[in-house]
Amino acid sequence: MRIEAIGRHPACIGSLARWHHQEWGALYDDWTLDAATAELAGHATRTSVPTTLLLMDGEDLLGSVSLLVEDAPALQDRGSPWLGSLFVLPEARGRGGGRVLVEAAVAHAAREGVAMLRLFTLWHEDFYASLGWQVEERTSLHGTPVVIMSIRPAQRLAHTGAPPDTAWTTHD
Repeated sequence: MRIEAIGRHPACIGSLARWHHQEWGALYDDWTLDAATAELAGHATRTSVPTTLLLMDGEDLLGSVSLLVEDAPALQDRGSPWLGSLFVLPEARGRGGGRVLVEAAVAHAAREGVAMLRLFTLWHEDFYASLGWQVEERTSLHGTPVVIMSIRPAQRLAHTGAPPDTAWTTHD
């Protein structure tokens, strides 16, 4: 498995947009499949925030994670940027890909000079806590309970001892 920028695989945008929209579309007002596709196409033009990292196995797309300026308009007053859209195909789960994606995104945020990175999760608080994320707040998004968590990327990178230049590739 390896991590690559979405810009290296523009043919993956359509599939990824469908996965993201199916998984989280109900949490966002007026977030259509076309909007998800356009957002990812925009991410493919840059490696700075906002951008998306892909988990690849050969030419197969297994998952993704995004670094976003804003993840949900209703939460924009909490600060910026956000880690969002962590997704691994069901058949690829349980092999550490989610962990690799999150660690790569945190390392990338550290290289970008991000002081504080946030996320919200519906179901995976324990997973993120195991990677060093701290609970900031429990709230709701369109009536759905969520947990807002944060991490200081530079501190996490120093804690794990991973050199910053390894965040884009990994082997499994």
